[in-house]
Amino acid sequence: MLQDAAALWPDRIAVEEPGMGTITYRDLEQLSGQLCQHLLVKGVRRGDRVGLYLEKSIDAIASIFGVLRAGAAYVPVDPAAPFARNEGILKSCGVAAVVAQQPHAKALSDSWASEQRPHIVALEKTGGGDSLRAALENEQVNASAAESDPAVAPNDTAYILHTSGSTGRPKGVVLSHQNAAVFVNWCRETFQPTPEDRLSSYAPLHFDLSILDVFLSISSAATLVLIDSKTAKAPKALAAVIPQQRISIWYSTPTALMLLMQADLRQYDCSFLRIVLYAGEVFPLGPLRELRKLLPGVTFYNLYGPTETNVCTFYRLPDQISELKESVPIGEPCPYARTKVVDEDGQTVAAGEMGELLVAGGSVMHGYWAGAESRADPFALDSAGERWYRTGDFVREDADGNYRFLGRRDRMVKKHGYRVELDEIEACLHRHPAIKEVAVVGVDNSVAGMQITAFVASPGALSIIELKRFCVENLPAYMVPDFFRFHAVLPKTSTSKIDYTSLKATLQNEAAA
Repeated sequence: MLQDAAALWPDRIAVEEPGMGTITYRDLEQLSGQLCQHLLVKGVRRGDRVGLYLEKSIDAIASIFGVLRAGAAYVPVDPAAPFARNEGILKSCGVAAVVAQQPHAKALSDSWASEQRPHIVALEKTGGGDSLRAALENEQVNASAAESDPAVAPNDTAYILHTSGSTGRPKGVVLSHQNAAVFVNWCRETFQPTPEDRLSSYAPLHFDLSILDVFLSISSAATLVLIDSKTAKAPKALAAVIPQQRISIWYSTPTALMLLMQADLRQYDCSFLRIVLYAGEVFPLGPLRELRKLLPGVTFYNLYGPTETNVCTFYRLPDQISELKESVPIGEPCPYARTKVVDEDGQTVAAGEMGELLVAGGSVMHGYWAGAESRADPFALDSAGERWYRTGDFVREDADGNYRFLGRRDRMVKKHGYRVELDEIEACLHRHPAIKEVAVVGVDNSVAGMQITAFVASPGALSIIELKRFCVENLPAYMVPDFFRFHAVLPKTSTSKIDYTSLKATLQNEAAA
């Protein structure tokens, strides 16, 4: 992919990191090749895992391709998440090496026993690719020890992405080169990017939306424009990226697009923009209608799919959506995906009836890393022995063949495009020594989106500030509850279990009042 683009378009800009520099396809191929050789000489072998503990940067993009060229799978972690969480992910995956920036590199080195410590490529900082280049030059590979890039099979693992787990531990979704390739190839056929296109990279690299950003752009010899975490949270700075970087294909969650709208897009030149893709959560109809009016010549797609399946359905929005009374459909299956809707007994339901969406096909994951998820098997086997992934999403097939999302089966919610297991937040809060009982509830607010409330019972006094600090130290920012409520004791059902239904009803009634 990268080598092909570098051979055809060596001098084109492959990645632009605003404020930090650019890198051509020739230089990106060379830098990733340097890392590949470094990893091979240091003992990384086909099938190994290599952690990436880096801010989104040219260094990180080069590292992704260097790891893949070495025949290994990359395991990205969120550099803004608590160190203990990231350390646990990397240890669980048994990484053979880690590419990490300081101070994380030193912290990892200190936390691992010497006999178990993976090789660490330590970068002083990230930005422009200079730090990765310097780190590799500091440990120059002996030319006589250089090896050819190992052959990679379609079913080899390409990357492991971690999502919220109901056990209180993140679960690693194992995805192969084939899983990614069928998705990216479909994207190329459907969206038809060219070397003239400039694609936004809004999603962090540990989030599944980044797969489209990185691999669609590079496979098309287009330019990938990285959006840093600070810009991603500032409406005016984010909106300015579109004209300043001449973005032609944008991909993000609806939350990010609604953030853009806070800046009043009418003040920005969006004439280069031709496609807007969104995924990860339901886009409220009101803001979506407004955005369509602001970008009248742009083609919109709603992409749907959990991390475990990549994108598996899609819907091209019509030019006029003013008459829609329900949320936009999640659409029809992608050509590489097979779908069906079943009832609680696993029997296929008729069109128009609600059921759980199951997915099979070339984009579906191998499974969870090392059986990380202890809950029920996520796959259903049909009579022919084929595996179907249970999405946990309730849908309905409309008369036109498009699926419409109706809700979740379990206690997983979507917040800002991230999947959040409410049980993981509870597991975290249960570790607080002063907490006796806890119940975490998510309620979708039509204005603010998904809001998470933690109901806490404690024999002593607790402050919101203390609990917020505790959560920030142990959870990613998007999983920290928005609100805390204190009770002497939490309400119970007739079977002496916490009454989540009454707690949620309380929140919903307050929101409706």
